[in-house]
Amino acid sequence: MGERPKREDELIKDGWTKHFLANEPRLSEAVELYRSTGYEVHLEPLPLVDCDSADEESGECRACFKGFEDQYKTIYTRSKIGESEEDDFW
Repeated sequence: MGERPKREDELIKDGWTKHFLANEPRLSEAVELYRSTGYEVHLEPLPLVDCDSADEESGECRACFKGFEDQYKTIYTRSKIGESEEDDFW
């Protein structure tokens, strides 16, 4: 697979976990669910990628989203400051 974008590396370093890409109405439903279970939620816009130069192995082509990029967000979560993720399970 291709390399992760620098922004994704920064988020992971700050404790965020990447989940999935969504648009409405699933986006709001997922955000509400994660928040109701005690997580912080961060949304990132869909990264713009030039599909003509994208490596097919990297999975970075966004041709399917062309013209609708602004409607999709990637959902990241992390435990609230001072809480560990293990606390949510016990």
